[in-house]
Amino acid sequence: MIEPRRQDIEYSVDHQEDRFLILTNDGARDFRLMAAPVSSPQRKSWVEVVPERRGVRINFTDVHKDHVVLGQRSDGLQRLEVLNCATGEMHMVDQPDDAYTAFPGSNPVYESAVMRFFYTSLTAPFSAVDYDMRTRVRTLVKEQPVRGGYDRADYVTERLWATAADGVRVPISLVRRRDIELNGRNPTLLYGYGAYEASTDPMFDPTRLSMLDRGFVFAIAHVRGGGEMGRAWYEDGKFLNKVNTFMDFMACATHLFEYRYTEPRKLAIRGRSAGGLLIGAVLNAAPHLCACAVVQVPFVDVVTTMLDETVPLTVTEYEEWGNPNDIEFYESMKSYSPYDNVRPAEYPAMLVTAGLNDPRVSYWEPAKWVAKLRQANQGRHPLLLQTQMGAGHSGPSGRYESWREEAFITAFVLSQLDTSAA
Repeated sequence: MIEPRRQDIEYSVDHQEDRFLILTNDGARDFRLMAAPVSSPQRKSWVEVVPERRGVRINFTDVHKDHVVLGQRSDGLQRLEVLNCATGEMHMVDQPDDAYTAFPGSNPVYESAVMRFFYTSLTAPFSAVDYDMRTRVRTLVKEQPVRGGYDRADYVTERLWATAADGVRVPISLVRRRDIELNGRNPTLLYGYGAYEASTDPMFDPTRLSMLDRGFVFAIAHVRGGGEMGRAWYEDGKFLNKVNTFMDFMACATHLFEYRYTEPRKLAIRGRSAGGLLIGAVLNAAPHLCACAVVQVPFVDVVTTMLDETVPLTVTEYEEWGNPNDIEFYESMKSYSPYDNVRPAEYPAMLVTAGLNDPRVSYWEPAKWVAKLRQANQGRHPLLLQTQMGAGHSGPSGRYESWREEAFITAFVLSQLDTSAA
């Protein structure tokens, strides 16, 4: 026993020489690294090794004999930081892109000063890198091949910052072809999620190249409710603060308009599951924000579902959305639930998907939402519902079926956006 369990306190333990290293949120909202002698590992013996730093969320440690690798999130990026145990010096592992994702791989040799990690960005295929923690020299070991003549130099990835209604800066990760002109008329797809402290990290996806080569801009809105900027970023987008998630997303879209990446008639927005709730709430609040929306297995009937305790996930979901039997949470949910806030408006073109075997978002949620949207819609854009009869929450199984689904979604977006030459 290192330390008995306590409510709301997390810690993980690793061993290094004559001490235990303990990563904990005890006294640190975004976690700190503590140490205790093997002979006396209890809380009273803990001493601080790496203190909590505002806006830096430490997620994990990878312990070597003379170094400790810290996996952390700051400025909306998943980064790697190295602690030299002899000197106490810390340094960030430099990466070549503005927006990227880096995480440790398998490092079974405890004595080694070389760390292997994995790296990707919106332009960089997944690669394995060996990094000498003493000399700071990196060696590319392997990179995922991309068929079809992909040249990374043809594309550029950027990190932008939008300003939300309450003044909070919201990160955006973006990729585009290097040769497109930023004239305010580029077709653009903006993706968002924003729940469960889950981060939508900028990663390479070869299926995205088809759209990029047609002149598209692809962007990720790292909205509150996710984990991109630490525990506070998550807590500021859940419970009674959920509206911040939606306001952040709209601010990101507005930023893309202001800085001449795109315009509303050439913007598509996309979200899945809790990200579908995000898109649904945004469409009710600002139906003219975009020309097209893709909403996959969306959690859109929030109030009804959260009041039904016979649904397997409802009670555990109180930890994310709140308990609607409490009037304060009920009123909050009612104010943003996409189904409950459908109103007469000219909605954009929409593709909504459901899975017959989905245990998380039952297929009737998107079905009844689309029915209500069709009744209220004052425009002529298509509102399509695709119910996949053999799929669950994560879509169809098998890579070929997954590719077919992505091709279908891409075709829908291309059919609805004004992709004419600028």
